[in-house]
Amino acid sequence: MQDSSVSGRKDIVVAENAGGMLTQLRKGVLEYCVLRHLDDKPAYGLELANLLSDQGLIAHGGSLYPLLTRLRTQGLVETFWEESESGPPRRYYRQTAEGHAALRNFCSEWRDFTSKVDKLMEGIAS
Repeated sequence: MQDSSVSGRKDIVVAENAGGMLTQLRKGVLEYCVLRHLDDKPAYGLELANLLSDQGLIAHGGSLYPLLTRLRTQGLVETFWEESESGPPRRYYRQTAEGHAALRNFCSEWRDFTSKVDKLMEGIAS
């Protein structure tokens, strides 16, 4: 017979691992989710943060700004300033041709990767 405190601890460890796994998955695809949003039209930081938060991809906007800086440094996005009707000017992010190419490459790799993972995981109950 298993001690209930040991069983309860295993449940906690499984839940912690699942949360960590989801965090790592999000980190791995977040820049491409940003590029996908910018594929349609330019957006300012808070607008992107709200979109990604609504989709459950980020918990708060603070994690987005370092990513946007990195994307800009890599030449995948560029910025411009635009006046706002409701406050100070906003910095908008726009995808570059390099960003669009990176997104297309990711989508191709992602489809192949997820197809392989899905095939491997067939038959496992949720």
